[in-house]
Amino acid sequence: MKARRDVYQAIADPTRRAIINMIAAEPHNVNAIADKFDVTRQAISLHIQILIDCGLIAVKQQGRDRICEAQLGELSEVAVWVEQYRQHFEKKLDALETYIEKLKKERDGKH
Repeated sequence: MKARRDVYQAIADPTRRAIINMIAAEPHNVNAIADKFDVTRQAISLHIQILIDCGLIAVKQQGRDRICEAQLGELSEVAVWVEQYRQHFEKKLDALETYIEKLKKERDGKH
């Protein structure tokens, strides 16, 4: 059984992030996606397969075209993960702001 890839693997690569951005706006066929990049169609197909494995896109056959559609629900996992660090850095910045205000008051009190 093949191990399921996770969403972090998908967004780790700039080409895959660009593909996600492209199809988030509207579905594209695989050839239209490949035309936007200066890499082989085989490389784009591999990126698309990784995005499928990660659950970020679905490919539907429409006639002779393979249409890629975004399924971005999996990105909520990343948003939750990032949010905990945003809160951490906000606390650090709040503490820095308090410290700077304290220094200003001390400095102003000496004049």
